[in-house]
Amino acid sequence: MTSSEMWGRDAAERYDAEETEMTSASVLEATVGFLAELAGDGRALEFAIGTGRVGVPLRERGVPVTGIELSEHMAAVLRRKVDEDTLPVVIGDMATTVVPGEFSLVYLVYNTVSNLLTQDEQVECFRNAARHLRPGGRFVVELGVPPLRFLPPGQVAVPFDVSERHLGFDTIDPVEQMLVSHHFTRDGEDGRYRRGASRHRYAWPAELDLMARIAGLERERRVADWDGAPFTQDSPKHISVWRKSA
Repeated sequence: MTSSEMWGRDAAERYDAEETEMTSASVLEATVGFLAELAGDGRALEFAIGTGRVGVPLRERGVPVTGIELSEHMAAVLRRKVDEDTLPVVIGDMATTVVPGEFSLVYLVYNTVSNLLTQDEQVECFRNAARHLRPGGRFVVELGVPPLRFLPPGQVAVPFDVSERHLGFDTIDPVEQMLVSHHFTRDGEDGRYRRGASRHRYAWPAELDLMARIAGLERERRVADWDGAPFTQDSPKHISVWRKSA
């Protein structure tokens, strides 16, 4: 059983409407283009496929996609967009669930690897990706860089969004490598805010490279975004690609 927190029905129903930036045409075009190029003429497997934000347009691009998803509620939202024959989804966790066949691409986007709250589970996630990849296949992870540079001595919180309808900040425990994202979202026009929080285990890029080596994967590329901008010390996130030996 995974340590990931389960997405419930209400959260699944709100997900697409609240993630307007990540569901925008500009973000998805770059994301899908990047992944489709790596998939080539092979199959793709998305860990934690969720509501199909990326998997559905990637399938529409012509790449055969299969998904693994822990939350039945998230998968139910995806199923309204596309049928099982077009985009199969297996209910299970991304660290241990196995689906039939080999894939040229396994991918995990939007910080989701951090939903696994222990290092052991994150290592198993990399091993599970390698298990599904054909020789020469790639594993892709999109993950934020831990924002510790923004923490002066004595401070434990870092804001990441201050907008009209949403206030968001992270609280960080550097000893346990745990980060809690706090959200205050305004519902309706009555001025009331709905509070939510989610736990994450953050990992540095170098730690992910070691996890990949443990799984028999070699880093091929690391960039700052889906458009391929160079990854620098100021990049807030990275897109990393590891390759399975031929």
